[in-house]
Amino acid sequence: MTNITDWGKIKIEVEGGEKMEIGKYKKRIADEKIEHYLKLFGAVCIEGPKYCGKTWSGRYHSNSEILLHKTTGGTSNNVELAKISPSLILQGEKPRLIDEWQEATNLWDEIRMDVDKTGEKGQYILTGSSTPNREGIAHSGAGRFGKIHLRTMSLWETGESSGDISLQELCQGKIQEKMTGEVSLKHLAELIVRGGWPGNLGYSAKDASDAIKEYIDLIIDDDLQRLDGITRDKHKVRLLLKSLARNESTTVSNMTLKKDMNEVDHEDIDIDTLASYLNALNKLYLLDNDPPFATNIRSSIRIKQAEKRHFADPSISCALLGISEEERLINDLETFGFLFEALVERDLKIYADNFRAKCYHYQDYQNKEIDCVIELENGEWCAFEIKLGANKIEEAAQNLVNLKENIEKEKGKAPSVLCVICGLTNAVYQRPDGVYVVPLTALKP
Repeated sequence: MTNITDWGKIKIEVEGGEKMEIGKYKKRIADEKIEHYLKLFGAVCIEGPKYCGKTWSGRYHSNSEILLHKTTGGTSNNVELAKISPSLILQGEKPRLIDEWQEATNLWDEIRMDVDKTGEKGQYILTGSSTPNREGIAHSGAGRFGKIHLRTMSLWETGESSGDISLQELCQGKIQEKMTGEVSLKHLAELIVRGGWPGNLGYSAKDASDAIKEYIDLIIDDDLQRLDGITRDKHKVRLLLKSLARNESTTVSNMTLKKDMNEVDHEDIDIDTLASYLNALNKLYLLDNDPPFATNIRSSIRIKQAEKRHFADPSISCALLGISEEERLINDLETFGFLFEALVERDLKIYADNFRAKCYHYQDYQNKEIDCVIELENGEWCAFEIKLGANKIEEAAQNLVNLKENIEKEKGKAPSVLCVICGLTNAVYQRPDGVYVVPLTALKP
């Protein structure tokens, strides 16, 4: 059972009755949404990649817990108990955390029935690091469960953004111009290589890279193998992951990934097998692709429907590409640019979710692109270009202005805000053409 003596320090009772202190909880942007959903639904399900902090967030909001972690090559006693006598698993002070609930999927219907029986809100918090097989689950849980996607930590959450500028206010055209301080290329490289994993925040870039390499190995050797009972070729999975890393922040097709594996790694893979491997990686929340912007903003120009490829955190790409130190990334500025784009878009998705906005990318058949589109609840949308260096701001701003003018000529719905997010600028300001310039390290929700 979890005994929360205050909202910072948490103690867990372990087998044998002893208690161990596991430190202070670093608050997450998603905490507000979790609290809100606990008032709306009988159960809240927190989903996301392993090691992103789901268990800690669940503990922060719960009063008791039970862990359903499987051991490699076996099952825990709690998993067996959940399958034989699920009512015992649900006993405990509410909200009750059930960690890695997908190891005993029968609990979904048991929780749904308990929620229906009591009619009370905020009874259960479930965490899951893989999408479960729905076989045997009788009901979707609509109206009883609220789902929350937890990502790795943004720069605002880790304390590496000043938070001078609110993304929500920026999307409403409300910002105050100010100097925000110098940012070094080395510091940005360190943030990318280290990543936003809560457990790695105190690590050097090199140590964090070593930890992520082990993380990837465990995904390939363990999680993928017992995800759905399908045996996968570990060598080809690893090569596919490397190809995805080489194509981070692009819209390459599955066929292009297949060709890339063949040309670079001299390994061929069936296109259907490749698609099934990608689906498995999605189920483990290892991928976090940006969907295409689907709103009909232009009357006569077709929009491409390809997703932009992203891992759950840019540090995964670094580890797969053998980039374990800041200097290696600095010496490859082209790769640095793609990975900086991934870092920015990770943070934008975290921030936008806080005010119910959605993130997309835009690419049409006239080769016009927008790195990130944020669509607001009221239907307005904002266009963002992402550039590592300040020397690229002029070009990016001109692209945004031209695209807006083209949309207006087409009688389409133009973006309400144009913005360049830059890595190495030292100020927040609005250009004479109306385009905002904002450093990534000044953003918050």
